[in-house]
Amino acid sequence: MDSAEAPPSFPSQPMANFSELNASCAGCEGRGAPWRNASAPPPLPDFYLAVSIVYSAICAVGLTGNTAVIYVILRAPKMKTVTNLFILNLAIADELFTLVLPINVADLLLLQWPFGEFMCKLIISIDQYNTFSSIYFLTVMSIDRYLVVVATVQARKMSYRTYRAAKVASLSVWVLVSIIILPFTIFAKLHQEQGRSQCVFVFPAPESFWLKASRLYTLILGFVIPVSTICVLYTAMLAKLRHMHLNSHAKALDKAKKKVTLMVLVILAVCLFCWTPYHLSTVVALSTDLPQSPLIIGISYFITSLSYANSCLNPFLYAFLDDNFRKSFRKLVECRPSP
Repeated sequence: MDSAEAPPSFPSQPMANFSELNASCAGCEGRGAPWRNASAPPPLPDFYLAVSIVYSAICAVGLTGNTAVIYVILRAPKMKTVTNLFILNLAIADELFTLVLPINVADLLLLQWPFGEFMCKLIISIDQYNTFSSIYFLTVMSIDRYLVVVATVQARKMSYRTYRAAKVASLSVWVLVSIIILPFTIFAKLHQEQGRSQCVFVFPAPESFWLKASRLYTLILGFVIPVSTICVLYTAMLAKLRHMHLNSHAKALDKAKKKVTLMVLVILAVCLFCWTPYHLSTVVALSTDLPQSPLIIGISYFITSLSYANSCLNPFLYAFLDDNFRKSFRKLVECRPSP
């Protein structure tokens, strides 16, 4: 017999014993709040209101910033580069997530899911697209940076590094992520609990096995594999740059390439800063049962909010680190006098 389990995203409530689904559906919004025990008393209404305000602020900033990034990259001829194409896809993923964040806020405030099963599956799918696509596009960008550095060190051209090839790589990432998130879409269903409709994962028996499997699935595919790949790439990149520094007076990268590499590295660092606590909570969930308290619940929602915040931080990084982005943005938005 099927049973309603974790709220829709992972690692939703990793500390929960899941013996019952909280009637208030705390954590049912978006990725949910890690460490929120399903059997624990729900936080006070003021707490829900505060969380909703934070989510709304993230939504407003994210929509504004990512819309600006998408607009500039699509409209400014100088912004049509391989790296910027990957950044465009990152911005699209963040834009999709921030577009549906108000629905998650409504779910949190209403304490139930009023939007039907189709929307339940759709919102969860978009949420998971954001979770996986960000780190995978950063992995592709890291691979691209590694190839650029290797080509520069070896003083050879990269005839295969074209805008068309970047489009194919971007499409491949979206296809891969679509396959990865398919189980989440399948298990997302509506469940009636104490007269309230909740958007949750409904796992087959044995529920505990499927719950742990879903946690490991996201941890490995959404964090361990891509982050390990990125670490290996940047370690190899630094080794090559150090080797060239010791054996040649030539610069490993020209100024422009250094700036692009720095921007990618900073974007990666911010992404890991926002997402590492989220994924580490999964490790804790698999090994520990923390006692529920207002502090633990607050920390769990903070971790969730931090992962949400990554969707609105990247545009500010582009603005600070990319001169071409700032110049193109000013050129597009400045008011030109009529002839």
